[in-house]
Amino acid sequence: MRTGRRLALVGAMMFVAGSARAQQSESIACAPRLGPTPGEAWQIVPLPQSSLVFARDGSLIGEIGTDWRTSIALSTLPKYVPEAFIAVEDKRFYEHNGVDLVGIAGALKDVVTEGDVRGASTITQLVVGNMHPNLINRRDRSISRKLHEQAAAREMEKHYNKAQILEAFLNSINFGHRWCGIEEAARHYFGKDASQLTLPEAASLAALPKSPAGYDPARHPDRNKDRRDLILGLMADQGYITRQAADQARATPLVTVPDAGFSVRAPYFVDAVEEAARAAGVPLASGGLRIYTTDNPALQRDAERALADGAAKVEARPGYKHPKFDPAHPTRTNYLQGMVVAVDPYTGDVEALVGGRDYAASPYDRAVNAQRQPGSSFKPFVYAKALEDGITANTIVPDTALSITLPNGDVYEPKDDDGKFLGAMTIREALVHSRNSVAIQLGQMIGMDSVAALAHRMGIETPIAVVPSSAIGASVVRPLDFVTAYSAFANNGLAVTPRLVTHIDDRYGRTVYAAPDSTPVRVLDPAVAYIVRDMMKDVTERGTGRVARQMVPDNIPIAGKTGTTNDNVDVWFVGMTPRLVAGVWLGFDQNEPIALGVAGGSLAAPVWGELISDYYAGRSAGQFPPAPDLVFADYNRATGQPADDLTPPDDLYTEFFVPGTGPTATRDDPWKVPQWGALLIH
Repeated sequence: MRTGRRLALVGAMMFVAGSARAQQSESIACAPRLGPTPGEAWQIVPLPQSSLVFARDGSLIGEIGTDWRTSIALSTLPKYVPEAFIAVEDKRFYEHNGVDLVGIAGALKDVVTEGDVRGASTITQLVVGNMHPNLINRRDRSISRKLHEQAAAREMEKHYNKAQILEAFLNSINFGHRWCGIEEAARHYFGKDASQLTLPEAASLAALPKSPAGYDPARHPDRNKDRRDLILGLMADQGYITRQAADQARATPLVTVPDAGFSVRAPYFVDAVEEAARAAGVPLASGGLRIYTTDNPALQRDAERALADGAAKVEARPGYKHPKFDPAHPTRTNYLQGMVVAVDPYTGDVEALVGGRDYAASPYDRAVNAQRQPGSSFKPFVYAKALEDGITANTIVPDTALSITLPNGDVYEPKDDDGKFLGAMTIREALVHSRNSVAIQLGQMIGMDSVAALAHRMGIETPIAVVPSSAIGASVVRPLDFVTAYSAFANNGLAVTPRLVTHIDDRYGRTVYAAPDSTPVRVLDPAVAYIVRDMMKDVTERGTGRVARQMVPDNIPIAGKTGTTNDNVDVWFVGMTPRLVAGVWLGFDQNEPIALGVAGGSLAAPVWGELISDYYAGRSAGQFPPAPDLVFADYNRATGQPADDLTPPDDLYTEFFVPGTGPTATRDDPWKVPQWGALLIH
């Protein structure tokens, strides 16, 4: 019997050494990342703060920090908030000196009598462990660790008053999901500041330290409510609230906010913001910043949904042979990926950015960091340079076989996916139907070095190789820059720089960074930009991008261009409305063909169409800017010549010209089929 009691006492001591076990493992997740400070485990140290990221409308879209914490003063909280935690965690908090001897005795009794074992750690001990995990390892079950913790807790009580210790405790609790401290918990579970918590909400949060995952009010509301109601009873038992108040609080439904209090979940956008802030020299490590961004929550939501829906539809196509995205197996990342970027063409403000299908599975941001071939979506830059050099949109160029000898002796013979050559056509029709041969011929005639220079002026930062294939998008681009470069087509010739951050304030409201005002730069003649946009309008109405036009209501003006690379590895659609430029890319990180017979028009354009259609539901899109000093006349689409009484109605259209290259000049245009013939370059 004596032996049994001795073992029981030893076991009790071991229990005391590892008491509050439920809190230990998860509380450590919110511990500050500090170096060793021997002999100072009793100190209350400043806790690392996260920085809040806000959308353009002031709503919260994310936080930046290893752990998310916004420390607050105890004095800002209603009395019942700390009282709820005291009632359940340490009812003798105001009576002990850091170590609850009565609690320890009760724990010993539980072990000896084989009753329900209660914890014996005090709030002060928990603060010691949370503040100094490098000195007090709460995973260590040894008696020496417990004795060290108790000594530190007693020392802490000598240097700090109860209010200071309680404040430190409430700011250091792990509430799950990387949310550290009462302010984070109130924000993400109930969508409010901790100062606005109601009594039942305070009790719900006080339920979490025992097990943040097990009593999560959003995931397990029934479990949380049961423990909440128990805590309300304890508060009444201990005289913090009346029985009537406890009963009223118990009758209150448990309601958490959707999406963890974010107006939209935008982790890729937030990562891009963090990168932009670091590039601007903002000291993010200090934390506590308030970062104001260009994100448009409504558009961001639509972009996330459109990409998810569009990629899933691709995977559902008959005969699709690749692995499919499966949320149940998030570690598998070899499925079809995608990205969406949407930019204000007048300011460069990035209003939506989605860098992949699932951030948790693959946080790599394809919109910001990837470099992909744009395929035929690069062609508008070639056509813009051609128009700038005096070539008109009605110029006839043959869609014909090419044989180009490269400097290394290789022979380049480009083809289209359909394997056909359609003969003589205007360059407008060549862009509408995305004929490779015509784009390459234009690139060779005007010089790919000139095309590359224009593309760089418009905002593309990656190198454009001066080779024939670059005319059809063989040189890689960074998606964010590439989509933003299309802004010059939407706004009549002005280049803008993509911007994600408007300004950043510190925790005291002082501005530590303000982004420079947007200063668009003229890079294209307005007439050239207008004509290229008009050609891309035709792309959507009767060319490779017509799926986009079919999905977007007729009252919303759009223009755009599809892109598909060799073997259908990358598919694109970059398009515009009067107030928005947006681009969609789909492909595999491993550069694998998506499927046979697919293209930007069949895969990417529907994603773009869904995005624009959803966003503009109930919104006005306005009109594209008019172009000054344009010459225009009725023309025959089939011949590229002025229309006459014999022109079929289906071939009748209005052609636009840069002044000086108008209808009279084009009748004697030296760029004629007999002079060109098939282009053979050696």
